[in-house]
Amino acid sequence: MSGAIKRLVPLMDRILVQRAEALTKTAGGIVIPEKAQSKVLRATVIACGPGARNQKGEYIKMGVSVGDQVLLPEYGGTKVELEDQKEYHLFKEGDILAKIE
Repeated sequence: MSGAIKRLVPLMDRILVQRAEALTKTAGGIVIPEKAQSKVLRATVIACGPGARNQKGEYIKMGVSVGDQVLLPEYGGTKVELEDQKEYHLFKEGDILAKIE
């Protein structure tokens, strides 16, 4: 994990994810044009916040952890570009659709 990611710590129930790379070639070697590529909805969790708080002020445990594969909604999240020139996205835990096992 790069130093830039270590310095970015999500707060509350926020999750930092990195989307999987889009498929640019078919199995037969045909190059898929950028406009025809579908949006990638699968991502890897890079960092997690401590969780939301309940009415007593105690943290509610997160349902995902670092390294998990998750399914994202088609729209949403906040794009974050760090020093390593990679693109990451911040989502609330409630926005994550599913955890892929």
